[in-house]
Amino acid sequence: MAGLPLPPPNRPQLSTGDQISSSNSAKFAQIPSWVSLKRSSSAVKTEKTQQGKLENLHLVSLSKQGKLKEAHDFLKEMDDAGVSVTLHSYECLFETCGKLRSLADARSIHDRLRRTSKNQSGSLENSLLRMYCDCGSFTDAQKVFDEMLQKNLVSWVIIISAYAQNGELSKAIKLFSDMQASGIRPNSAVYISLLQSCLDPPFLELGKQIHSHLIRSQLNSNATVETAICNMYVKCGWLEGAKLVFDGMNDQNAVAWTGLMVGYTQAKKPEIVLKLFARMVMEGVELDEFVFSIILKACCELEDWDMGRQIHSLIVKLGLESDVPVGTPLVDFYAKCGNINSACQSFGRISEPNDVSWSALISGFSQSGRLEDCIKIFASLKSKGMDLNSFTYTSVFQACAALADFNMGSQAHGDAIKRGLVSYLYGESAMVTMYSKCGRLDYARRTFESIDEPDVVAWTAIISGYAYHGNAAEALGLFRRMQSYGVRPNAVTFIAVLTSCSHSGLVSEAKQYLDSMSRYYGVDPTIDHYDCMIDAYSRAGLLQDALELITSMPLKPDAMSWKSLLGGCWAHRDLKLGKIAGENLFRLNPDDTAGYILLFNLYSAFGEWEEAARVRKLMAEQDLKKEISCSWISVKGKVNRFVVGDRHHQQTEAIYSKLKEFEECSVLDSQSRILNEEDEFSGILPERKKQLLDHSEKLAIAFGLISTDENTPIMVFKNLRACTDCHEFGKKVSMVTGRRIVVRDSTRFHHFESGKCSCNDYW
Repeated sequence: MAGLPLPPPNRPQLSTGDQISSSNSAKFAQIPSWVSLKRSSSAVKTEKTQQGKLENLHLVSLSKQGKLKEAHDFLKEMDDAGVSVTLHSYECLFETCGKLRSLADARSIHDRLRRTSKNQSGSLENSLLRMYCDCGSFTDAQKVFDEMLQKNLVSWVIIISAYAQNGELSKAIKLFSDMQASGIRPNSAVYISLLQSCLDPPFLELGKQIHSHLIRSQLNSNATVETAICNMYVKCGWLEGAKLVFDGMNDQNAVAWTGLMVGYTQAKKPEIVLKLFARMVMEGVELDEFVFSIILKACCELEDWDMGRQIHSLIVKLGLESDVPVGTPLVDFYAKCGNINSACQSFGRISEPNDVSWSALISGFSQSGRLEDCIKIFASLKSKGMDLNSFTYTSVFQACAALADFNMGSQAHGDAIKRGLVSYLYGESAMVTMYSKCGRLDYARRTFESIDEPDVVAWTAIISGYAYHGNAAEALGLFRRMQSYGVRPNAVTFIAVLTSCSHSGLVSEAKQYLDSMSRYYGVDPTIDHYDCMIDAYSRAGLLQDALELITSMPLKPDAMSWKSLLGGCWAHRDLKLGKIAGENLFRLNPDDTAGYILLFNLYSAFGEWEEAARVRKLMAEQDLKKEISCSWISVKGKVNRFVVGDRHHQQTEAIYSKLKEFEECSVLDSQSRILNEEDEFSGILPERKKQLLDHSEKLAIAFGLISTDENTPIMVFKNLRACTDCHEFGKKVSMVTGRRIVVRDSTRFHHFESGKCSCNDYW
């Protein structure tokens, strides 16, 4: 065999000791992978003890750096030079292949081992077995295991743990039995791997059997084992068993405490979580970062903001406020309790906020109604190229739904798809809701149909979309289709179903669905469901039926119950019942501005001016002011907002000029001299007709007419319910211009086309 290359002629020959010292102190990680092992014919032979040591050290270095390609090339050079690979080098290579889950490299190196080595040690076989398990190739792993001449305890632990962690519990249990039959006594590591695989209630009985086996084997007193048993019972939903094991532990470590607290959190028992946390503090248990996210979540569930602030003080005392795992739950806590300023302050104290921290802040802005701030932060993060996650995009979809911002919503959708950050089901359902609230039911349906297996949330989102667009037939058809797929409706689904019936005059169908909720679906009706039924009766003019339901239903009526009846009394001009509804409404909610307007109009319609004046006086005494009506329309990516009588828009003259073309569209007559939510509360004034022409919805429609192409629909959004005059205006304009006009008010969508509205004047 050729020797190593000779050193330069003038370089003195090193002694053997010097060579060893030199090789030990070398920085082998820095040796280039292309280093040549070719020997010159004049190379000097080294001692056998040093033969291949340098090469194997370099091979180990390449392996630990994850440079498998370079390692393969170097192995070939070692083969050409006749240098053998040590068992330690193989073990390092196998470990790296497993960590990188590189099955191709694993098989290649294994093949080389088989060609070059006849006798393999037990430790090397175990390394090989672990490598295939880490690569996820159980076929190769099982073959290696079956061919092993001597299977020791480590071999059994590796293969059993791998199957258990991969969810193949039946194979793991069979191997567990085979191990005992072979005379090898299981250790705690085997039991822990089996316990960690019992993740759901169906595995509870198996978990109990493993626990019993541990007791018989006298391995159950180990703190790690006890913690695994406790966590197994938590995950399987048997909290009583988990608590018994926990109380019997000699060493109740932080992992066991937090595991038990997670169980009670998932079981919706936050009060017990608080008690456990108090015990932790009293017993001086070291508090880790994870426990604070659990306890703050419990405070949110209980709406115990004072306790949350006390927890915050403890966090500050421990100096953990700037840590991401603690600071982020604080942001989330304050956001959920509606204190967005404190959420921002907590966020500002996090030293290095990550994507989860930003997501919590964006979600907080979305939940608190600061929707534009939510969008601005999202846009800023995108422009800076910062990491985002699926929860961030879901919050953005929700904000865009509330703002009816189709442009930003669709851009966020495209960006989320490109990044692979559309959250399965939850994010997809948020997109369905977003598109339907933006008036694009076609996009909502397309998104829904792209979901592989929609859950009840996704089904409810699309049913709600059709309900609020006034398409009851499609909404109820989707409800039946959902059931045919085996998805059971929940309480929110029935709100959507009852709403679709209410908005389309399907009273008997609504009654059937309400009656079937608990009987056939196991969903107990809440006051919200009864309010939907009251609304259906009231809209249809069945006011006596609505009153009977209010007085006979098993739940105490709320303000919405009486408000729905009052709305029906106004629509169908029933002053007697209207008075009853108004009195009860103001008793429950004396600040309901819309209710006062309804009652004022009802008295005015019957000429009872003294009573109307009394209602007006009540509003003045309580300093109640109507919410300012606002309508907006997006043109070429820019949102244009209008309020009643608005003259601030740069195209004001053109807008009012267009409106004058439709002056005759006003429906004001002697029977319609009523107050809309959009009008100034100033009684019946001579300029009333001019006020009607200045309504924000009409201004937005007029702007749409002069700013958009004739073939595109005009999409207008409004924060209040559309008044009768604006509704008639939309119908008239659609007939005169041939344009399709879509208006989303506070209760539903109106699609105006050829002089008709999709609501059939039933809203």
